Amino acid sequence: MPLAETAHGALHYDIVDQVVPRRSGSDPVLFHHGIGASAELWTGWRPALADRYRLAAFDMRGYGRSHIPPADFNWSLDLLVDDVFAVADAAGLERFHLVGESIGGTVALAAVLARPERIASLTVSNGAHLGASIQRVEAWRRQLDEGGVKAWSDAFMADRFHDDALSPERWAWFAAQQEKWPRCSILNALGVLVGTDLTARLREIRCPTLLLHPDGSPFIPVPIVAELHRHLPDAELNVIGHSRHGLPYSHADRCAMLLRAFLDSRETG
Repeated sequence: MPLAETAHGALHYDIVDQVVPRRSGSDPVLFHHGIGASAELWTGWRPALADRYRLAAFDMRGYGRSHIPPADFNWSLDLLVDDVFAVADAAGLERFHLVGESIGGTVALAAVLARPERIASLTVSNGAHLGASIQRVEAWRRQLDEGGVKAWSDAFMADRFHDDALSPERWAWFAAQQEKWPRCSILNALGVLVGTDLTARLREIRCPTLLLHPDGSPFIPVPIVAELHRHLPDAELNVIGHSRHGLPYSHADRCAMLLRAFLDSRETG
């Protein structure tokens, strides 16, 4: 089982290397999921990318096969940024395309600011430069206290997907992944976002950036990601219709094709 060792526990990652020899030489892609998801979120993206790009994805800290800190562990945005590069180093990714969704998108923005020389391009899906509010943290805490992780997950599923977005099997799979998240990890990861505002530094992000955003996220309205787009010197924005905060799962094929076209166009100039 491949693990990236850190000073605060190991992080599990997976590698998909199916690059066709004649298409070798492209920078690899590293994926960072958000709260409630897992590394398997990105499975639907692989068919559009794997022939040209080596792919890596990891379970973020606090979930699944990665280190699950105790409730009193000191989470921070800097810690999660360090996790990105710990995984990249362990997987042998010197320079890479970074894709993040939800909190993973916020971490990805911060990672580019921290070590721009390592990032070939940035993709943010249903994420933003502005973090969560205290009100959202309290709402999630109340759901968890009153009904446990299952009740929190049930409410979150409605925020993620329209009723007709997934087959019953795919809905059940995602719900099962989400319900495995520990309560303390949910709240501590969300707490990292409280008060986060990267606005003042966005113009420092010089790498090509692809923004993929749902038209109906209850957490990040379209005007927020439009503001992010305006501040980035080299960015493309795609707003996907009839989608919510689960965009990278419900619209995996479309998102992956948009990413493939974006990466291929940048590599060919």
